[in-house]
Order: sequence, then C-alpha cells, then structure tokens
Amino acid sequence: MTASASPTFNLADLWEAAADAVPDRTALVVGDRRLTYRQLEDRATRLANWMAGQGVGPRDHVALLLWNGTEYVEGFLAAHKLRGAAVNVNYRYVEEELRYLLDDSDAVGVVVHRRFASRLAAIRADLPRLKWVLLVDDDSGADVGGLEAVSYEEALAASSPERSFGLRSGDDPYLLYTGGTTGMPKGVLWRSEDAFFACIGGGDPTRMHGEVSSPEELKERILDPGVFLPVAPLMHAAGNWTVLMWLYAGWTLVLLPGPLDPKALWQAVERERVSSIAVVGDAVLRPLLDAWDEAGGYDRSSLFLVGSGGAPLSSSLRERFLRTLPGVILADGYGSSETGIQAATRFNDGPGGSGSRFTPSDAVVLDEETLEPVAPGSGVVGRVARSGRIPVEYFKDEAKTKATFFERDGRRWSLTGDSATVEEDGSITLLGRGSLCINTGGEKVYPEEVEGVLRAHPDVYDVLVVGAPDERWGSRVVALVQPVAGRSPAAEDLTSHCRGSLAGFKVPKEVRFVEEVVRSPTGKPDYRWAAATAAS
Repeated sequence: MTASASPTFNLADLWEAAADAVPDRTALVVGDRRLTYRQLEDRATRLANWMAGQGVGPRDHVALLLWNGTEYVEGFLAAHKLRGAAVNVNYRYVEEELRYLLDDSDAVGVVVHRRFASRLAAIRADLPRLKWVLLVDDDSGADVGGLEAVSYEEALAASSPERSFGLRSGDDPYLLYTGGTTGMPKGVLWRSEDAFFACIGGGDPTRMHGEVSSPEELKERILDPGVFLPVAPLMHAAGNWTVLMWLYAGWTLVLLPGPLDPKALWQAVERERVSSIAVVGDAVLRPLLDAWDEAGGYDRSSLFLVGSGGAPLSSSLRERFLRTLPGVILADGYGSSETGIQAATRFNDGPGGSGSRFTPSDAVVLDEETLEPVAPGSGVVGRVARSGRIPVEYFKDEAKTKATFFERDGRRWSLTGDSATVEEDGSITLLGRGSLCINTGGEKVYPEEVEGVLRAHPDVYDVLVVGAPDERWGSRVVALVQPVAGRSPAAEDLTSHCRGSLAGFKVPKEVRFVEEVVRSPTGKPDYRWAAATAAS
C-alpha cells in the first residue's frame, strides 16, 4: 500500500470531519454513559496518542476483545488514526481460538474487558508480537489471571488530546476477520477508501442520495438528528459497518453490552427514542418479536426502520414482523466480508415475495466452470461475484486469495462463496453458501433453502440443516430442529410440511430435535456444531 500525496477517503479523516461538524451532538449512549462527538473524538485521540507511544504505527494491528461499548468505538478509531487497523475478536472464543486469531492477525496490542482477561493471560506467553494490553474494567469482578496490563482509563488520562498524526491515505488498511462458521476465521484486508464505499455506505446510509464525491461533501450530508441501535456486536461486520455509517451521518448510537436481551432492547427503543435498529436475520428478529408479544408491545412511535443483514431472513418471519409492526419499514440486505454490501430490499407491508431474492449492484452470477455470466432465466446455479471496490487479499493467505479473487477482462473480481440463480428480470435468488451444499445421491441441496421452509412451520423455533455421512446416498439431509416452547412436533409432520414446497431429494431424511440451535453472538449458525451433532 502506498500513501497518497494528500488525504482522500480515509476512515479516520472522515470520522474527524463528522466530529468537527456536530461536536455537541450525542454520539454514543451506553447505559448511563453518554458521549458527545467532541468527547468521543477527545477520547479516541488520547488513546491513539497512547498507542503511538507504544510504537503503534502504519499497518500495525490492534485487537479488540470487548463487548459493545464506547471503548470499542474508541479503539477502532484510534488504530485508524495511526494508519493501522483494528482486529475484531469474537468474545466467545476459547483460548485456542483466541491464540490462533491474535497470532494470525499479527496483533501488537489488545484492548480487553476484564471479564475476558484470564483467557488472554493463559495464552500471553505464546504471542511474542503482542507488546501491550489495555484493561477495560467492567462489573464482572473477574480475576485477570496475573495478566500484566495498563488501566484503559489511566492511559487516556495521561495522554494528549492533540491531533498530531500527519497525512493519511485512502490506501490505509481496513481489516475484517470472518466469523469462521465452517472453519477458522480469515482476515479480509481492504483499502480504507474501498471499504468506505463498499461496506460503510459511502456517505449515504439512507441509500437515497448516492455516494459522496469528496470528503468535504460528507459534512454537507450530516443528517437531522436521529438515533440508531445496532443489535449485532461491533465485532461483527453488521455491527461495525452500520455504526460507522451512522456516525459519519451525525446520528446518536445506542449500544447494548453483552448478549442479546430482547426486553432491554425494546426498553432502550422507548427510552432513547430510537429511529432505526439493525438485526442479523431470523436468529435475532424472532426473539425480539417474541419479547414484543410477551409484553403486549412497547412504545415504538419513534421507530421507522428495521434493517437485517448478515444472515438469512425467512419470508415467514418477515410477514410476522409486518403484521406486528405495521408502518415500520423492514429492509433485508445482502453482502459479505469479501464484497461489502451488495443489495437491499425494502418491505412496507404484505408478503412482498422471496426474502432471498435481490436486485444486485456491481454483482453477477458466474458459471462455476467457465466463470462466464449465467444467462437470466436459465436456471443454472452459479457463484455470486462482484467487481469494482473489493478487498486486496486475505491477510497472509495466498492460497485462499487466489481462490477468491481473480482478474478477467482487465477487472478484478471477488467470489463470495454464495450460490445463486438469475431470474428473467435479472434479479438474483440466493441459494446459500456453496461450501455448505449437501451432495445427496448426486443431487445438490442448499441448507438455507430447506431451513427457510422448515421455519415456516408453526412448531419450529429454529433449525439448521446439514449433511451426514450415508452409505447409500453419500450424504443424507439432516434437520436439527429446536421446537417452539411447549410444542412437540412429530418428525413426520415436518417432513410432510417440506414436501409441499421442496423436491423429494431436498426433504430431510432425518429430523433431530435439540434443546437449542447453537449460534454465534451475531446469530450466525454454527455449522461445525451442527455437523458434529448430525454425525454423532
């Protein structure tokens, strides 16, 4: 990466422009803590100056092992102020997973909540690149396991609030680690400028006005005050991207620490007069609607938009949402760590068609063998790809980089891993991740398609579909079903339900009932758990 002669679309420059435009607006609300844009900028700058004193500089990586909170946003901004990058760490990782991620990312420092510090202490000796640890205190009272760390608040208090960082570049890094639902996570490395446009809205979170043409125009795009609440953890792309979108637009962000608490979320919507929230598919939206029904509703008069992304949103749950919250717009988005946000569909009322069908932007479906575009209406299954603003590489993984990013006709392309068909009108129907496709008797079955049908059954609360070894078929389709509380569906009823919508080879040959479908904190499915359970 080479620096430009002058600042361009750089994530830290853009943040500073927004902060200077509305210094007295409230930027973050976390419990009783409220920070204005000026206060958030002051804390992020102090943190950046402290990090600089520890030797952090361009292209260095700082890991954030944190729940949602002001410290997460401050840590992200501070790393980028120094032309480095923040590393998103899944706070559920056990010691071995944590060791892998911190080593793979070349992290030089970690900002960690006390409640997670003992895990870091257990592997600290195995991380020679790790030079420092900042400890964020919390209400856990947890033993830090002898971890040598500096107090986060003391570090800020002892540091300068002066911006003295020099010129930055649109080539500066943005690093996003994937969730690793089917394997160990990989770091997707972007140029800062490309990430701003492809992932973070390009200065237009409403998708109504188009991308900004200059950093100065971002100040002119500051919106009237509004309030956004991301349900996803900031260590997930859906949380990180949407928080930055709305901070650049001058809105107030309400952050809820810890695991999902649907009741607390609706109470925050009432208390803070939230305008918009973002969820991650069925796994998050369903418990929110359950909590709404249980309480008989909340004051949602301020709420006008709920966005979903990062995981499938089934048509049955979408219709339930529209019945429960009439007048609130539901936006279902599609994207990936390797492509950014590719498409979104808005629903105001009524069924509105398939939730897995999108009109793409800069995306095509390519034949798996020839890598030529699939003809509309042909029924051919291909792989979704995007050109234009795409990542540079997978960090330190040449083989995966070559398998995902390629050049054709003088343009670079990124393959998302999603399989899809192209309809007559040019829209794309997503079938699911190709890596999860089940080959049963020579036929291909995409788990997300089967899961969507099963979720429409009134007795199914959650479900994952995987393949299990089978002597006759090679793999058999197995559904792991979490029933609705108090319901006891029969396996035969569920397979009969599937036959009304699916070809016979797609119908699960086995239905297993589980107490809980295992998912990540973001709501993404844990297919490793599912495969092990199905094969046991």
